[in-house]
Amino acid sequence: MSEQPQSVPRSYVVRTMGCQMNDHDSERISGLLEADGLVRAESESDADVVVLNTCCIRENADNKLYGNLGHLKTWKGKKEGRQIVVSGCLAQKDQELVAQKAAHVDVVMGTHNVHRAAELLEESKSSDVPITEILAEAVIDDHAMFPSALPARRETSYNAWLTIQIGCDNNCAFCIVPAVRGAEISRPYADIIAEAKQLATDGVTEVTLLGQNVNSYGRDLQLAARQSGETDAKLRPLFSQLLRDVGAVDGIRRVRFTSPHPKDMRPDTFAAMAETPQVCEHLHYPLQSGSDRILALMHRGYTGARYLERLGQARAAIDDLAVSTDIIVGFPGETDDDFERTLEVAAAAEYDYAYTFIFSPRPGTEAAGMEADFVDPDVASERFQRLRIVVERSALLKHEARVGRVEEVLVEGPSKRDPSAISGRTRQNKLVHFTPPRPLRTGSYAAVRVVRAAPHFLTGDFVDFIAEPSHKLRIPVSAL
Repeated sequence: MSEQPQSVPRSYVVRTMGCQMNDHDSERISGLLEADGLVRAESESDADVVVLNTCCIRENADNKLYGNLGHLKTWKGKKEGRQIVVSGCLAQKDQELVAQKAAHVDVVMGTHNVHRAAELLEESKSSDVPITEILAEAVIDDHAMFPSALPARRETSYNAWLTIQIGCDNNCAFCIVPAVRGAEISRPYADIIAEAKQLATDGVTEVTLLGQNVNSYGRDLQLAARQSGETDAKLRPLFSQLLRDVGAVDGIRRVRFTSPHPKDMRPDTFAAMAETPQVCEHLHYPLQSGSDRILALMHRGYTGARYLERLGQARAAIDDLAVSTDIIVGFPGETDDDFERTLEVAAAAEYDYAYTFIFSPRPGTEAAGMEADFVDPDVASERFQRLRIVVERSALLKHEARVGRVEEVLVEGPSKRDPSAISGRTRQNKLVHFTPPRPLRTGSYAAVRVVRAAPHFLTGDFVDFIAEPSHKLRIPVSAL
């Protein structure tokens, strides 16, 4: 009796553009597809399904998407049954436009229906036209809003995103996020702690609390509690307490969070960071501009002086704190004087590293309608280069101050610069390259002495393997 031939499972790839929220959504999409029987392909040429999970923060995001879709039209025609999915923020923003511009796409889905990825892909098999499903807001359903119970294919076994909130209630003039991610909705507290415990059980030692404005977590929960009759005495400072409680989960060694908003940062958060050993000494603190006039036009809710005051409070409370930021150059109406204020605040802040951007108008935002005040591109480029000099000088000084110190490093794998070396991250989120005397498993922790500094990374010498990490490394250099 001859054996029946086994069918070859369909395969997929997911290409992610954008922020950490998109990264996490891609993990969920991958998990759903695998739960539906698909397997991950090494490349598009081997795949039957390609998912483009899109971003719309920057102007070139549109060009990047439609350039990819042009290439994928040829890819799709080479094999019967291939499918293309466009998801994420640009899909949410452009909606029907994606299918109009690229009729060969099979599924267009937005940010509020990640949980429907496999179903929509299956439905599209019997459709002659692209299926477009864009929900106006998050479905009031735990699986749809916070699909932690959905299968997720994480890229690493040792760290994980932990969503605590979706959406954003701010109205920053340059930002499209509220339009594509919706209003702020905080995830139930107990569910977050339960997922943290499950991640630890699965071997995760580092979690990053994820939200569009993480330090406003719980405002809606507090409002609902008050409306139900709870007194203020029963309402805890939710984000700071969350840091403490996630840090207390057995097996979790490192807790990070991204991204906070300066106007919502409070002393109780700094206290929780200082007093919870598992919370890493790193604060991403977006400035955007140092000019009070531009900050007001951006609707950021703070001044340069207030920003620096809060930053000073954070550094006073948290030992060995590293600070990173986001800065936009060339916001509409930015004058030479406005930019000088940005240089002054950036220099005073002494950042460890900074993500700097030249303003690009996003349709649907207030700033996109300020065409009359757009900054000349050549002027913006020149300012951008001047800002980079300031922030990279600060970063190099910060890194040089770490030479000779022993750092706890979480091993991420072979260095992209030198495959014979290992790369990892310190608690301050600094990239370190080093060469151990023996192979180190990805996800393990090592003690590394910093020997050289560059603006964007450190180089070190291996000191020891940390087999049972349970507390912050506090080894004086002289003792080693």
